[in-house]
Amino acid sequence: MGKGYAEGSAVEERQAALERGDDPDAPIDAGRAAVYGSTDEQPDRHFIGWADEVDADNLFANGRAYGIKLRRVPVPTRRAAPPRDGAAPR
Repeated sequence: MGKGYAEGSAVEERQAALERGDDPDAPIDAGRAAVYGSTDEQPDRHFIGWADEVDADNLFANGRAYGIKLRRVPVPTRRAAPPRDGAAPR
C-alpha cells in the first residue's frame, strides 16, 4: 500500500541525511549555471564557460558557438578543480 507523497528515493535520502545528523536547515546547493555548446574547433558539445563569466547570446550571435545550452552543475571545490596553469596543487 502506498504512502502517498512520502514515497520514493528523495524521501529515503532525506531520512538517511537526518539519521547521519546532517543539518536539516542547511540550504540546498542549486549549483552554478554553466554554458555548454559546440564550436567549429570542437563540434561535440562541451563546457564553454560559466554563465556569469561568458555571454552566451553574444557567442551565438557572432557565430562562435552553436547549440548552446545552460544547465546547473555542482560547483567544483578547490580540491577537486584542476589547476589552470598546470602548477602542482597546493
